[in-house]
Amino acid sequence: MVKYNLNDTIAAIATAIGESGIGIVRISGKDAFNIADKIFISKDKKKPSDFKTYTTHYGFIVDPRSLILDSGKKSSIQHPASSIQYIDEVILTVMRAPKSFTKEDVVEINCHGGIVALRTVLELVLEKGARLAEPGEFTKRAFLNGRIDLAQAEAVLDIIRAKTDAALKIGMQQLKGALSTQLNKIRKELLDILVVLEANIDFPEEEIGAADLKKVMNRLNNADKELRQILDSSQRGKILREGVNIVICGKPNVGKSSLLNTLLKTERSIVSRIPGTTRDTIEEIIDIKGVPIKIVDTAGIIEPKDLVERKAIQRARKYIASADLVILLFDASKKLSKEDNLLMRRVKNKPVVAAINKIDLRQRIEKAKIKERFLRVIDISAKKAQNINCLEEAILDLVSRGKADTQPESILLSNARHIEALKEAQKLIVQAVGLLDNGMSIEFIAQDLKDALSNLDNILGKTFSEDLLDNIFNQFCIGK
Repeated sequence: MVKYNLNDTIAAIATAIGESGIGIVRISGKDAFNIADKIFISKDKKKPSDFKTYTTHYGFIVDPRSLILDSGKKSSIQHPASSIQYIDEVILTVMRAPKSFTKEDVVEINCHGGIVALRTVLELVLEKGARLAEPGEFTKRAFLNGRIDLAQAEAVLDIIRAKTDAALKIGMQQLKGALSTQLNKIRKELLDILVVLEANIDFPEEEIGAADLKKVMNRLNNADKELRQILDSSQRGKILREGVNIVICGKPNVGKSSLLNTLLKTERSIVSRIPGTTRDTIEEIIDIKGVPIKIVDTAGIIEPKDLVERKAIQRARKYIASADLVILLFDASKKLSKEDNLLMRRVKNKPVVAAINKIDLRQRIEKAKIKERFLRVIDISAKKAQNINCLEEAILDLVSRGKADTQPESILLSNARHIEALKEAQKLIVQAVGLLDNGMSIEFIAQDLKDALSNLDNILGKTFSEDLLDNIFNQFCIGK
């Protein structure tokens, strides 16, 4: 378990490692300005601790050991050009507490994006008193310091990992507090009901009348309805957040690689008339109308000739078994073969879109036999990109059962932890309604409401354990 000390000043590289135009070293904590003063020389000779908040300044990161302090003037530094060891030319940004991401003093140093420059600047910052941040520690401080709640903190990770525009929208909605606002509203309603019930427990002589009990039941039913509405969005949310695993399979030379390339709109797989060209699985992420799709092109070899082909077939079978959906490809220019029939039997228990490829050629395939087995049969030409939009529509309809809305409403539940907690809260509210309807003791109803509130508080982070926080924030990169 990671132990955090909020009194430490932390630092990390906040951008991806590699060559780029810009790389950022982020510093947060009470000593952020003091550290920056020691290593930054601005064009106007001012110190970062004197800068106004939300301002950026041009200058240089230097090795402080090469500077000569002028004892006659406060905050003054003399730096003969020949003696200074310049590390990088930078833009430095200042954000003063509490109006920063962490609600602490923050300095961001925009360096050139090379690993040597970034690493050297970070080492100087650590040498001057900062501690290397733990994974997600900047966001964790934002949560612990009250800038965002736990649901919003988790939305930061969703934004970082978003693979499509729709997934990004979900993350931004949650970061802006759409889910938190609705849950806080439901939470307040449950608290108000609990106050009424506990008042009756504390003062039993003032028994709740039948009319008041009916009002309590109506309020609980409304809370149940609101939670159900949020939960109803979870399937769409999970699809947009986590994506869908799809496998393209078919006999050799049926056009699997051509279809993958057409869906990708680039040549990712080698296309050849020679059967068995693809000897292993090829994975790619594509965006079909806002839904992230991990699509796999599998080897089409039916009878392996060597160990490599045997391994490829084993891997293909493994992908088919775990796929959310299978695109089973047929060659329209040929009659159904024993290989086709074998594959149809192999995928009979999976959601399948049957795609009859090469419709631009003379057709010999027995379509009726395919339509007897599969509800969704699409005629396509992967080579000429014919009816690919129809195939995409069939994919979306099948994987989402009509619920893959890529223009989500203001609340779209996508986080598995949130979904489980809300399901439990909703179940407890229904249970409380049943107890109330059966005339059970108020104490039992009150306990169910307390447990429901506990689940909501767990989502929002009003109550939490260190293990929970570690589990959430360890998924983040160090610079976030």
